[in-house]
Amino acid sequence: MSSTLFRRARVGRDSEQVDLLVTDGRIARVAPAIDTDADVVDLADRVVLPGLVDGHAHLDKTLWTGPWIRHETAASIADLIANGQRRRPELGIPHRGYITALLEHMVTLGTSHVRSHVDIDPLLGLSAVEAVRAAADGLAHAIDVELVAFPQAGILISPGTAELLDQALAAGVETIGGIDPAGVDGDPVRHLDLVFELADRHGVGVDIHLHDRGTLGLWQFERIIERAAALGLGGKVVISHGYALIGAAPDVQDRLIARLAEAGIAIASTAPSTAMPLGKLRAAGVPLTLGNDGVRDLWSPNTTADMLERVMFQVKNGGDSTDSGISAALDAATVDSARALGLDGYGLSEGDKADFVAVDARNAAEAVMTRPTDRVVVKHGRVVARDGALLAR
Repeated sequence: MSSTLFRRARVGRDSEQVDLLVTDGRIARVAPAIDTDADVVDLADRVVLPGLVDGHAHLDKTLWTGPWIRHETAASIADLIANGQRRRPELGIPHRGYITALLEHMVTLGTSHVRSHVDIDPLLGLSAVEAVRAAADGLAHAIDVELVAFPQAGILISPGTAELLDQALAAGVETIGGIDPAGVDGDPVRHLDLVFELADRHGVGVDIHLHDRGTLGLWQFERIIERAAALGLGGKVVISHGYALIGAAPDVQDRLIARLAEAGIAIASTAPSTAMPLGKLRAAGVPLTLGNDGVRDLWSPNTTADMLERVMFQVKNGGDSTDSGISAALDAATVDSARALGLDGYGLSEGDKADFVAVDARNAAEAVMTRPTDRVVVKHGRVVARDGALLAR
């Protein structure tokens, strides 16, 4: 039985100073001034947060550490999809080296779990799944990676994709994805029927990209809710982006949020220029998970993979910069995100997995607003990164 004592940690809303005794990868005790002969790591009054959770990423698309690619404004989602398919061979993506480098960077920033949508289409087959899995396996001691079988180029309009999604799920991919059943595939009923049939057949969850806005987007929210309820998938369905909810009239928004709560459906957001109504979601019990989306890829050049930065965007764009508002936004990258993704043993209580990050700040709000690079990252009870550098295994 191996134990480590992490001294002088600041935890909780009041940033109380405590020691954390970790035994065999779990938090065994949380108390001031624990007396033990275990090995000691001094956290020097850093604020300790549960391991950060990136609830929406695209690891397979990244060019992290690779060439800088010129970005121009795209006219539509369809243009971005086509550009990605056209340029993948030229750039050699998915690239295991780039994926590994991005995961290593995520670890140094304190991310302990990432959900990655991975492109599946007839041009790629399952090669993107294989590349991300290979990179993730090499860093399994430092970060958990779960995959979503993602039909980026559509299902109905891309013959052969449905069969590949079925193969990916049979091979152990944890979640089935979907994308704009109306806007991309042009037949929301058939698209959703297929996605939820695959979820039911393989006993997996669902995570659907829904960029469609306005009444069309809201109508698709309702259809997803119906299918999740019919299959008893409460707690296993996520709607990603969900821009129609952001732009809905207040009464429509309230009604839809109540239905999401009843069905047990979570929301994933990248905290765009107008952020999700976090206060309403929390009041109704709808978990919100934040994610970086694409990091340095053909879709986006401007993300850093730092989940504290993503929390800051939620604070800024959500309009609540009070300390309580900052804490609520931070929950969307920690405890609420873990609930949205169904993670067990998550947190800083006795018995939880010892996955956490200690940030050189006096409290959680300061950690979000200043985002210092001086972080001590702990995974499975051992220090895996410090001060921006991954430690030797």
